[in-house]
Amino acid sequence: MQMEKLNSKAQIAGTTYEYLDRIGEPIPMKKMVWKRFWDIIFGLIGLIISIPFIFVFGIIIKLTSKGPIFFKQERVGYMGKNFDVIKLRSMRNDAEAKTGAVWAKKNDPRVTAVGRFMRKTRIDELPQFWDVLKGDMSMIGPRPERPELTEKFYKQWPEFPQRLRIIPGITGYAQIHGGYDLKPNEKCKLDNYYIEHYSLWQDCKIAFETFKIIFTGDGAR
Repeated sequence: MQMEKLNSKAQIAGTTYEYLDRIGEPIPMKKMVWKRFWDIIFGLIGLIISIPFIFVFGIIIKLTSKGPIFFKQERVGYMGKNFDVIKLRSMRNDAEAKTGAVWAKKNDPRVTAVGRFMRKTRIDELPQFWDVLKGDMSMIGPRPERPELTEKFYKQWPEFPQRLRIIPGITGYAQIHGGYDLKPNEKCKLDNYYIEHYSLWQDCKIAFETFKIIFTGDGAR
């Protein structure tokens, strides 16, 4: 029933994505009650702490490149439900004007000078604490991908939509075990491993490893 509703929404929007029928059985929400509890606590703390950084880097972004401070983009969330992810803009304002949706790569020429620093330190991700508080994202989980890229990767790797069985996160198992340079199929395998072995203890270990990455800059792109 839930998948039928999601497909109906996709059709109303004018696009029917085949991956919506290939997600599989979700992690039951009742199993994630404590995960949601800690998301609210740390999401609120994270948002409060990040406000000064968002303010300072918002000014720097405005002074160094044309375009808005924030970058909003549609992503695919839990069981295929789309939502808007919010980030500090780290690319040129016209980054995809000619190419459309593309997979980000290492040393991406579209990234601005300040954007490279923000990506290295994950500062561009700070506004996503708001997505966590809304319930669209979790602190820990697979990074949310765009609908059109999810459909593209599904055509190549049929198991790719299975990473939608849990709420997407700001950081995740794939990020600490492979960084941002992972290919989509590699990312998919790690994300699905995380889902199949999900536990709060594993989330704690991922959070700890993420702090290490923030201070070393490993895995940024």
